[in-house]
Amino acid sequence: MTALVFTGALFAQDVKPEFEEQGDLIKGTFFYEDGAVKQKGTYKDGKLHGKWVAYDKTGAKTAVAQYANGEKTGKWFFWNNGNLTEVDYTNNTIAEVTTWDNSKTLVVRDRP
Repeated sequence: MTALVFTGALFAQDVKPEFEEQGDLIKGTFFYEDGAVKQKGTYKDGKLHGKWVAYDKTGAKTAVAQYANGEKTGKWFFWNNGNLTEVDYTNNTIAEVTTWDNSKTLVVRDRP
C-alpha cells in the first residue's frame, strides 16, 4: 500500500537530508538525487510527529500524512494517476479508505 511512502526517509540517499530545530520538534527534509525535495516533516523525541508531505520529482504533492508520537493518525491523502485516496487512521490502524477519480466522483469506499 502507498502508506509505506514515508518509510523511504530511512533509505540511503546520495543527497544528504537536512534537519532543523523548531522548538521541541526537528524538521527533516529529504531530497532526490537531483536536489528536488522528496519528503518533509517533523520528529518529536526521535519519532515521526505531525504533518509529513511527499513529492514526486517534478515537485507535485503525492502524499500528506499525520503522525502522533510515531503512530499513524487522522486522514492521510495520496494522489496517483489523477485519483485521490483518503485513508483514515484510528489507533494506528486503517479505519476507512475512500478513493475519488479526477472528476471528484467516489470510486471506492472500504471499511476494514
